Amino acid sequence: ASHGVLLLLCRHRGGSAPLHPPAIPPPPAANSSSNSTNVDAGGWLDARATWYGAPKGAGPDDNGGACGFKNVNLPPFSAMTSCGNEPLFKDGKGCGSCYQIRCVSAGHPACSGVPETVIITDMNYYPVSRFHFDLSGTAFGAMAKDGRNDELRHAGIIDMQFRRVPCQYPGLTVTFHVQHGSNPYYLAILVEYENGDGDVDQVDIMQSRPDVAGEGGMAPTGEWVPMTESWGSIWRMDTRRPMQGPFSLRITNESGKTLVADQVIPADWEPNEIYSSIIQFD
Repeated sequence: ASHGVLLLLCRHRGGSAPLHPPAIPPPPAANSSSNSTNVDAGGWLDARATWYGAPKGAGPDDNGGACGFKNVNLPPFSAMTSCGNEPLFKDGKGCGSCYQIRCVSAGHPACSGVPETVIITDMNYYPVSRFHFDLSGTAFGAMAKDGRNDELRHAGIIDMQFRRVPCQYPGLTVTFHVQHGSNPYYLAILVEYENGDGDVDQVDIMQSRPDVAGEGGMAPTGEWVPMTESWGSIWRMDTRRPMQGPFSLRITNESGKTLVADQVIPADWEPNEIYSSIIQFD
């Protein structure tokens, strides 16, 4: 299979899907190590890997993807990114999940067999196997032996193995990016850089109101309201009445752990601004 065919396998928001699925070789027969459907069990599972975008790029031309993350070519993502098919992407709930990947040395002579870590930042449109990573060119090449990155990329599609691992963002806290188009009646927020699970299962928001104690300023209402998953790792709140900041945000990860970012978004918030918290999962 050529890379020219395989680059159609991923899509990101705003992109167009191919009219017909590309011709792809059938997936290999499953063996005993790939019978489990639990991608979070910790053991190595079999998968197949393709790649898309520039050979040394981060995947999408705009360095984004269907999760809503931006500038994935830069740290902390550093182009080590991947599309995942539905068992990995999970309708967007898998966005931000981290996986170790390694190519199978018996499948290609350029495979190093050394694990590398990638982050799910995009969705896979036409999977070629039960579990399918459509990797950035950078991530695909990283599985090669020294100096043989291009040789491995030339294969186009390879057998590989993967396992779920905790995400680690040293020196970073959970970050909230207010999306373009947000206004007092519609607030959309991208959640990034969560250690551990790396993904978000629920986001709740608390508004503020004038301080009834008479001290002036604003005070939290004390009422948490669930936000709605918009797409990928972007959560939104729609109201008929204008919302009042500062806003506190409560995030729950896939394991059920919860953190509260108290008044992390100020009253004078602006669209396209990034607000860092002081919280992080252990």
